Amino acid sequence: MEAREDAVVVGAGVIGLCTALALVEGGRRVRVIDAGRVGGGSSHGNCGTITPSHAPPLAAPGMVATALQMMRSPDSPLYIRPRIDPVLWRWLYRFAARCNARDWEASARAKSALLNDSRARLQEWIARHGLDCEFVESGEDYVFRDPRRFEHGQRELPLLGELGIGVELIDGATYEAQEPAMKPGVAGAIRFSGDAALRPDRYIAALADTLRARGVVIDEHCALESIDANGGDVSLRTPHGVLRARDAVIATGAWSPRLAVALGQRWLRHAMQPGKGYSITYSTPSLVPKRPLVLRERSVCVTAWGSGFRLGSTMEFSGFDDTLNERRLGALERGAAEYLHEPVGPEVRERWFGWRPMSCDDVPIIGLAPGHEHLWLATGHGMMGVGMSAGTGQLLADLMLGRAPAIDPTPYRPSRFV
Repeated sequence: MEAREDAVVVGAGVIGLCTALALVEGGRRVRVIDAGRVGGGSSHGNCGTITPSHAPPLAAPGMVATALQMMRSPDSPLYIRPRIDPVLWRWLYRFAARCNARDWEASARAKSALLNDSRARLQEWIARHGLDCEFVESGEDYVFRDPRRFEHGQRELPLLGELGIGVELIDGATYEAQEPAMKPGVAGAIRFSGDAALRPDRYIAALADTLRARGVVIDEHCALESIDANGGDVSLRTPHGVLRARDAVIATGAWSPRLAVALGQRWLRHAMQPGKGYSITYSTPSLVPKRPLVLRERSVCVTAWGSGFRLGSTMEFSGFDDTLNERRLGALERGAAEYLHEPVGPEVRERWFGWRPMSCDDVPIIGLAPGHEHLWLATGHGMMGVGMSAGTGQLLADLMLGRAPAIDPTPYRPSRFV
């Protein structure tokens, strides 16, 4: 086939679909293609929390020492599988160089602007488009069992306060009284009242349905093989033929570095790494937390929806290893069992892993590809893809349409890596 569109979005995950929706609302004719199925990547299995509170980046002061210590245990929350991989070690070197107070704050401010914009925009989109995804303005709690960790966890709060994040400190006894799902032994909790939650697979399905209802074609199992963005049109070669478009958007998440050569953007290979995450979804236990939780000492995220219950998290740098690590899945259940009376549901519905697109500064890559006028990137969202989805889609659409965006696009520009 050969067709011409205003824009072709490569990637039918949450970022690609939100970008397509913002472009359609801006009057552009859009087609979406994906090498797999809609929402088949990391968009599917995360815990679905919408968290402006998560602005502080992974690259924090002291993280290098923490990571080296965690490498000793394969089921630790952060694990780097020892191996000879020059691309990984170059990425880690750049990541480590940012583990200082100045860069940590700069990345936090960049992430916060996008998270806050997306939090408000997402809620408006859900209402306007009738997206059925179990969205709730739930807030979220960080729960601690170690008093020293509880005290240490409060060091980020002054910056979060500057960024407009509502914070409440709750002592352990009070929290146990408020949250019957919690076992005794809570040292304290930090509540972020402005956070929210949704069921991500239903959110993605609702976005796809909305796009199709507006005439957008979504071609599944249609991989991008090569691209020519040097002329007036962008030509995208797929197994089904050539697509021509005025603009192309690459929203391929963790797979973006694998397209680096085809896109003429070799720097992508060194700017991003796949960070493997895990989750387990259950039928709902009889006693569930009142709001999403992060069990801080074990870095386990807990989310309960009306339709199910999920444990998730972990960060594993093992390349594109496609094995499901039973030990790391088990660590989620063992961690939850330390905190919750009912840490699992009666029926396991899904055991999942997926790769998150981790940029070396933990800030998304959004904007024009260096050296091109019609090739755009929307990737590198790390663990925040769902929470940043609506804001990213609108930001990129505004740039493509020549409109003033709601937030400063400078921190996300791809050219920062060139």
